[in-house]
Amino acid sequence: MRNVNNIGISRPSVASLYLHLLRSGKPIGTATGFVVEHESRRLLITNRHVMRGTDKVPPPETIRIMHNRAGQLGTWLATPEALYDDQGFPLWLEHPEHPEWDVVALPLKTNQGLDFYPHDPWEKSDMVVSVTDPLSIVGYPFGVTGGGFFGVFTRGFIATEPLLDWNGLPVFLIDSRTRSGQSGSPVIDFSPHGGMRHSANGLTIGTGTIEHFFGVYSSRINAQSDLGLVWKPKIIREIVEAEVRGALSAELVLDVSALDTGEFAQTHDPSVY
Repeated sequence: MRNVNNIGISRPSVASLYLHLLRSGKPIGTATGFVVEHESRRLLITNRHVMRGTDKVPPPETIRIMHNRAGQLGTWLATPEALYDDQGFPLWLEHPEHPEWDVVALPLKTNQGLDFYPHDPWEKSDMVVSVTDPLSIVGYPFGVTGGGFFGVFTRGFIATEPLLDWNGLPVFLIDSRTRSGQSGSPVIDFSPHGGMRHSANGLTIGTGTIEHFFGVYSSRINAQSDLGLVWKPKIIREIVEAEVRGALSAELVLDVSALDTGEFAQTHDPSVY
């Protein structure tokens, strides 16, 4: 896990990445993503509905990622990544058995001149969390940043038993005031000053920075609710390891009405970008 060590910036603030969604070269919205690394590859993780679009927003053709510029913390480099190959087939990866699940991985073609601060869904941790425990969702609500393109932290509380699969899906629910633009945000336990945590061996006290990855935020269960879905890390592992590209055309069949709300920020105002 790469650290941020020179000006007191918290690592998760730069691990989340601001995504500009483009179609025919024009902005259609924003979302959030983050990088994972596996076998010398880097992949952008975000939500499937960000790539596929919704009934309110058409699918983008390109994503412009605001990456961290190498050796210059606090500056960013806008890096475009195509979403389709020359034959028009999707470049992103979907789940091999359940492509409707709302997580995708896009292999990154641009790596030069950039610093990466990945999250690790392969992390082996004995930390134990339960209902009512707090977690942070780090993204860009309404396309708002924490200055520059630093992420914005939203606090939430685990609302369903995290060891169980809610509604038959590999997710748990989080109670948090999330808004559009936060689709694809990493969900983490983070404390820059340590603190008490429960582990398989009992209560432990951490004296340094605590950071653990718990999944990918996608959307609320409906437009009136503050309950949102967090897709578990194992979904990322299965997608990346299987390397199955998305189909040319696919209907979003996941039966979660929140996806109709489009939890990514829509804008036709170029000043947002």
